[in-house]
Amino acid sequence: MADGTTHRFHAIHAHEMLRVGACSPLATVGDPAANARATIALAQAGHEAAADLLVFPELNVTSYAIDDLHAQAGLHEATRAALAAIVEASRGLKPVLLVGAALERNGRRYNCAVAIARGRVLGVVPKSFLPNYREYYEKRWFAPGAGLTGLTIEIGGETVPFGTDLIFAARDLPHFVFHAEICEDFWAAIPPSSYGALAGAYVCCNLSASNIVIGKARERAMLAAAQSARSVSAYVYSAAGPGESTTDLAWDGQGQIHELGELIAESQRFDRDPELLIADVDIGRIRLERARMGTFNDAAAAAGHPETRFRRIGFEHRPDFADVGLRRAIRRFPFVPNTPARLDADCYEAFNIQVEGLLQRVVATGTRRLVIGVSGGLDSSHALLVAAKVMDRLGRPRTDILGYTMPGFATGAASKDQAWRLMRALDISGEEIDIRPAANQMLADMDHPFARGEKLYDTTFENVQAGLRTDYLFRLANRHQGLVVGTGDLSELALGWCTYGVGDQMSHYGVNAGVPKTLIQFLIRWAIATDQYDAETDAVLRAILAAEISPELVPVGDDGAVQSTESLIGPYELHDFFLHHIVRHGLPPSTVAFLAWHAWRDAEAGRWPIDFPDAGRRAYDLETIRRWLEVFLKRFFGFSQFKRSALPNGPKVSAGGALSPRGDWRAPSDGVATPWLDELARNLP
Repeated sequence: MADGTTHRFHAIHAHEMLRVGACSPLATVGDPAANARATIALAQAGHEAAADLLVFPELNVTSYAIDDLHAQAGLHEATRAALAAIVEASRGLKPVLLVGAALERNGRRYNCAVAIARGRVLGVVPKSFLPNYREYYEKRWFAPGAGLTGLTIEIGGETVPFGTDLIFAARDLPHFVFHAEICEDFWAAIPPSSYGALAGAYVCCNLSASNIVIGKARERAMLAAAQSARSVSAYVYSAAGPGESTTDLAWDGQGQIHELGELIAESQRFDRDPELLIADVDIGRIRLERARMGTFNDAAAAAGHPETRFRRIGFEHRPDFADVGLRRAIRRFPFVPNTPARLDADCYEAFNIQVEGLLQRVVATGTRRLVIGVSGGLDSSHALLVAAKVMDRLGRPRTDILGYTMPGFATGAASKDQAWRLMRALDISGEEIDIRPAANQMLADMDHPFARGEKLYDTTFENVQAGLRTDYLFRLANRHQGLVVGTGDLSELALGWCTYGVGDQMSHYGVNAGVPKTLIQFLIRWAIATDQYDAETDAVLRAILAAEISPELVPVGDDGAVQSTESLIGPYELHDFFLHHIVRHGLPPSTVAFLAWHAWRDAEAGRWPIDFPDAGRRAYDLETIRRWLEVFLKRFFGFSQFKRSALPNGPKVSAGGALSPRGDWRAPSDGVATPWLDELARNLP
């Protein structure tokens, strides 16, 4: 805020986020008192880091690899004393602690996760599945917890819930609900956390020992990612690390935090120092995904509705909604991976999805020609690249592609030259049709002031040109037994930055309709980097990438500036960010603004590990983000849906969503943006 005070907007809890941590303390073999001190030290560090939940390794109070020492009465007494010390130390600490301890109940010893908050034990969860193969002999010391429900255990003179039927929920923070399982549990065919998630837990936690052998870290990561995806949750995994006995085994201290299958944070393995891995998980995103994903609800029904069998253990978390920053990497370009390997893989998939979609349409219709308007801009150039690859795969000459450049009143020499250079480089059939005479005639027939010499460049003036181009393309397709390839992209469709019935909205097949503008830029760069075409084509594509994005429908102004799309509707890099988080996840606008501000407020943070234009290094303040977000909301929810409701066929490309009424997005054509604008006004400073 302008006066420097903190606003609720800046608090992660206001946006349904939780700060979670995976802890790797320095263990002391078989010394609960020392292990308690190490646990308390990391708990205090977590408190300073404003963590809400800290997950420690399996049996971290005793150490894991102590074999028959687990059966010694002296160790049991020391364990309870150490646990009491941790409970007492937690009184003044914010985080809820999940610590691992061996506890006796009814003459049996269990490997347990103990939930502790503000000076009291919330409950104890025993390990369901005990490994007893290869290097593991847990059944020698512990009883399995599977099937134990509705029970209690006495700890420190208090009777607390005990069983595998516990989930823990903050009464004063509805999105803070978590479940605990232990190591082998998530190697089981149906991990206990599956039922915990179906019962309502948003965060699933695994206290693990898990010695390290070659390849096991990959297996853990695969299991944690898969479980967070299947259970539609955040998954916090903490494995034993330095200080554990290496008599026959070694330990790496692997910590991981996943969310909906995505790795949010991971620890430094084989580190001799204690480590606290902290990240903010987006519970709002998880909650909305569960509500959207009918399969999750069907699974709950198939499992007999676990929420009716689980005990929900309530506690007071006392959130203060302070500004504690954001401990989470936010991708500026959510449609684009931020590592070279994933970028290459995703661009390969995206490009080939487009090629396969158009190829099948050509085969199914028996089309003899592909007809495409080539402007020399990003979208038509990329659509042309796809069309060329289709002909290559069908073994047909590229001359079966009919490319038309159709200069109008504002067509620049550079873009026209780029269109011709690209058509020649790709060896397609290129022609030019000057639409100005027809446009002049139409404007005169309508008695438009431009036809009388006045410089009135209104919507009619622009759309006469755009409409004529489309009319020509469809009639040319009729003449040549062709199919008009649409060039409009996902970003333009989201903003309604297209004319109804015109080429960027209407075609025989909208090959770019599932690809946002930022991804198109990367796809063209990928085509260059992977030698999809030849050097001459690559040179033209580089020039196209460097050009200003413009519809070129209004003549150059007196200042020499061309008509700039982004100066009129805002930066595509921001709009694609808004599009992803609102359409794919359904997040409230204030949360989208919060995420955008953290992603874009620092120009240095925009340094991309892969090649991207200078625009990727810009910075935006909160007021600028708000301004363009309001534009997005008005255009997306307010007056653009009727254009999307009449979209032609085109392939869905990104998991981030599509806007076809037959695919991801179904909405009324006469909706309003008021609820979204009101939410933003209420919650943004």
